[in-house]
Amino acid sequence: MRVSLFITCVADSLFPRTGVAVVQLLERLGHQVDFPLEQTCCGQMHRNSGHPAEALVLARRFVRTFGDSEVIVAPSASCVAMVREHYASLAEDADDHELAAQVAEVAPRVLELSELLVRRLGVTDVGATYRRRVVYHPTCHSMRLLKVGAAPVRLLREVRGLELVEMPDASECCGFGGTFAIGNPEVSTAMLSDKVDGILASGAEECTALDRSCLMHIGGMLARRRAGVRVTHLAEILATTAA
Repeated sequence: MRVSLFITCVADSLFPRTGVAVVQLLERLGHQVDFPLEQTCCGQMHRNSGHPAEALVLARRFVRTFGDSEVIVAPSASCVAMVREHYASLAEDADDHELAAQVAEVAPRVLELSELLVRRLGVTDVGATYRRRVVYHPTCHSMRLLKVGAAPVRLLREVRGLELVEMPDASECCGFGGTFAIGNPEVSTAMLSDKVDGILASGAEECTALDRSCLMHIGGMLARRRAGVRVTHLAEILATTAA
C-alpha cells in the first residue's frame, strides 16, 4: 500500500522524530510512504479560535494536496478528527458544493495511525520491542470523535518487553484542548494536575498517547514536578525494535 504522511503542525515543528517513527514503522511493514510537500496546517486551531474563513482556506488546500492519495495517515487524532468531522461543515457553511464533494471523497481516507494499523491493515503485532513500564492516555479526540476504542491498547499489548499499566480515571481530559489551555489556563492546569496525579499513581515510567499536543502538555507538568516520567508518542514505541 502507498501511504501519504500528513505530519501535522506540532509534529513537524516540535517533534519531528514522531513523523520519522511513522515512516520507519510503515516501511518496516512493507508499505511505501510519500510526503506531499504542499501540505500545511489542517486549520483546526483557526476553526477552534473562531476563524472559519481561514480554516476554509486550509481545508481547500488539504483536499487539493491529498486528493490523489490512496490513504493518508497522521500521528494525531485531533487533526484527523478535524478533517473527518469538521471539513464537511466548513464547506456547508460556506455553501461550497465543490469543496463538499472533495471532502466526501478524501476525508474517509484520512486515518490516525492505530486506525490504519488495526482496522485497515489488520495488524496488532508490528514487531516492536520496548522494555519500559508504560501507561496509555486516551486523548479526547481519539476516544470521543474517532472512537479508536481499544486499537492503541491492542498494539501496545503486543510490544515485546512492554509492561502496560492502568491509569486511574484514564478517560478524563488532560486539559490541553488546543486554544482552551491558552484561554482557560487555571481550569486547564487543574485538569492537567489530576491527569498527572493519575499517571504517577500508575507507577509508569512513560506515558504514551496518539496526540503529541496532549503529550506536550502532560510532559510539561511532569518535568516541572521532576517526576522522572517521560512522554512518548505511540508511533515511537511501535517503531522501536530493540531496547
